[in-house]
Amino acid sequence: MSVITKILAVLVALEFLYIFYLETIATSSEKTSKVFGMDVDELKRDSVNTLFKNQGVYNGLISVLILLAVFVFASKAAVICLMVYIVAVALYGSVTSNPKIILMQGGLAILTLISCIF
Repeated sequence: MSVITKILAVLVALEFLYIFYLETIATSSEKTSKVFGMDVDELKRDSVNTLFKNQGVYNGLISVLILLAVFVFASKAAVICLMVYIVAVALYGSVTSNPKIILMQGGLAILTLISCIF
């Protein structure tokens, strides 16, 4: 696995750690409100808050898996699988929610996949 691929994969992991932070720790903050385009009052609703925290844990675990794939297992195949999964989820989100999601959530993962090819 190239140094560029490792750097890009770590950036994806950091992105997902940031999403984890927004969704799990800063669930009803102004920043979370801005990033997700939701009112703070809506984010404070128990049902939404619970859903965000659960989604945040998922994103945090994706980050951990990426870091394990890069540093513990040094597995290009695992990195590719994780990036394909991330791009697929971003594509789904761009179709069902907001077209910008493919670039916002999937952009770095796409670059990482491209770096795996070369």
